Amino acid sequence: MLCEQRDKFDVLKAYFGYDSFRTGQEELVDGLLSGRDVVGIMPTGAGKSMCYQVPALMKVGITLVISPLISLMKDQVSALIQQGVRAAYLNQSLNAAQYRKALSNASQGMYKIIYVAPERLESQSFIAFAQRADISMIAVDEAHCVSQWGQDFRKSYLNISRFISGLPRRPVVGAFTATATNEVREDIIRLLQLQNPLVVTTGFDRPNLFFSVLRPKNKPAELMKLLKERKGKPGIIYCSTRKKVEEVCEMLNSSGVSATRYHAGLPQEERVKNQDDFVFDRRQVMVATNAFGMGIDKSDVRFVIHYNMPKNLESYYQEAGRAGRDGENADCILLYAKADVATCRYFIDNIEDNPDLPPEQNEAFKRKEEERLKYMTFYSTTSDCLRKFMLRYFGDRYQGACGKCSNCLTEFETVDATVEAQKILSCIIKTGQRYGVKMITDVLRGVDSVRINAAGLDKQSTYGIMKNIRASEIRYLIEQLEEQEMVVTVDLTRPFLRVTDMGRPILRGSVKFVVKKSKLMHSLVTQEVNVAADQELLEVLKAVRLRFAHKRGVPAFVIFSDATLNDMCRRMPMTDDEFLSVSGVGANKLEKYGEEFLRVIRDYVNEKYEVVEVEDNTAQEPEYKNYMEKAKANYSGAYAPWTEDEINRLKEEYASGLTVKQMSDIHGRTRGAIQSRLKKEGLIK
Repeated sequence: MLCEQRDKFDVLKAYFGYDSFRTGQEELVDGLLSGRDVVGIMPTGAGKSMCYQVPALMKVGITLVISPLISLMKDQVSALIQQGVRAAYLNQSLNAAQYRKALSNASQGMYKIIYVAPERLESQSFIAFAQRADISMIAVDEAHCVSQWGQDFRKSYLNISRFISGLPRRPVVGAFTATATNEVREDIIRLLQLQNPLVVTTGFDRPNLFFSVLRPKNKPAELMKLLKERKGKPGIIYCSTRKKVEEVCEMLNSSGVSATRYHAGLPQEERVKNQDDFVFDRRQVMVATNAFGMGIDKSDVRFVIHYNMPKNLESYYQEAGRAGRDGENADCILLYAKADVATCRYFIDNIEDNPDLPPEQNEAFKRKEEERLKYMTFYSTTSDCLRKFMLRYFGDRYQGACGKCSNCLTEFETVDATVEAQKILSCIIKTGQRYGVKMITDVLRGVDSVRINAAGLDKQSTYGIMKNIRASEIRYLIEQLEEQEMVVTVDLTRPFLRVTDMGRPILRGSVKFVVKKSKLMHSLVTQEVNVAADQELLEVLKAVRLRFAHKRGVPAFVIFSDATLNDMCRRMPMTDDEFLSVSGVGANKLEKYGEEFLRVIRDYVNEKYEVVEVEDNTAQEPEYKNYMEKAKANYSGAYAPWTEDEINRLKEEYASGLTVKQMSDIHGRTRGAIQSRLKKEGLIK
């Protein structure tokens, strides 16, 4: 179907519900419509998909979207279908008959947008289809996967340029990613063989995200505290290993938190089920390794907690960026421990060489990984603005302090620590520059240990010269020395500290060493999600949304995002035209959902703000008639007949330990209705 609205703004409004483009979007859309290749580097949640979906609806022919993950394809196609766009995906989740049918439909021109995995480009049946089809545009999502310097390098991405060159007519090509250093960007252009591409980098800042680094003595206790503060909000917890995922998930479930898990060691069926439970809000928290997340199109994630430090800032930015994709405020919290650095070093040291690369390139890759780990550690230990540190790493300029990270909300004082630094540097040198942070700290504090005594370090002149200073304080000073490049960590297998040329002037006393120290570490200030103009109405609208989601078998945010519901509450539209003015509402969604949502809003306004006349004809204050409970019952399907599938799901949820409240939220029914059904099924008395 070729879009009838030839103007890009008509397409944007009719299909996606927006009146204007975000920063960078219009430039990329215009580039593709003019037939020019483009590279779009935009942060997660900035609307990269809109940059190729709008041109796809305006151009004659088919648009292929090359995407690395099945989950992304399913979510994107589901959302497009809800918006009235004919779309499909071709991947290994389809059986042979389904694949043949989808390919046959595609050959007959039934789809405007087709999502494919890069591996599919090597299939003879798909190549035969592509040779015959009118492919006008190819969009490469997660384009950083083509670069060996990217954190998610995939060999299959190297075949994209060969596939394109084999087509009868070269389509315009767009490459899109959220994370790309200059080095990766150049690889994208070269390896995809883009022709004089328009490169648009909108900046990496996500103003709605609150960044925080905590250094808890007890990680499990700190995690439970953070989750208690965010009760009822969906979030992701990242762990560095499968074992840690299992431990954390078990701890959360035993503590009453609705959590599930995801890692590569689980069977495919369980991974799919657990992912769906999280996306469809049947589980509040996903505990996962980095195997989870790329392409997960759940826009209402309110927090991402890293239980362990990832190995580079590229990974951290991408994983943390899965919070707040709807533009609402969200938290990105890193629980840092020194042991995390050792875990990352172990992973880097055990990276298997890529057989397709020469030895020198494999060595170069490992050195690059070591460099990345260094900056990730600096981020975790810096006292400067976290947002500024991250943006500068990606080549973005940021002036001043953001006022929206844990460091900016912590009161620091500048301290001259030259004497302490001289003691540390002297100890590193006098012990032969062959020991790591723990050993140096123990020597300075005069710890009596077998290893220190066996090495004769208890006789060394710096032994015990900082015995009255806490180990954590010494470690912090060493971290600051390393961040300021006065010492460096050498050798991944048995890391040791070495003093650099920049550290020598400190020893001589010709340069001062100044650090920031916390006066009083404030507890993490949890951001409140943008409050809607009317919280009661928001709850009612969520119940309506949930009923539509269950009916159509899609996640709730696919119907309308939280940001769109909030805008409905602020605007309180009463007519079709007013409903179309809500951000995220297009003509297709007006047709599908407008009547029901408008009816709810009208009834709500009429009942809540009803003016009651009294004898003297003066109006009393607006009277609220407990509308929320009544409306939730009326519009959430609380009294609708139970289907067999719904009853079976209810039994599974009860068996898994969900509370009545959680099951009420999932099914869109009152707690009384849930309890009645459980009694009828003989599950409770």
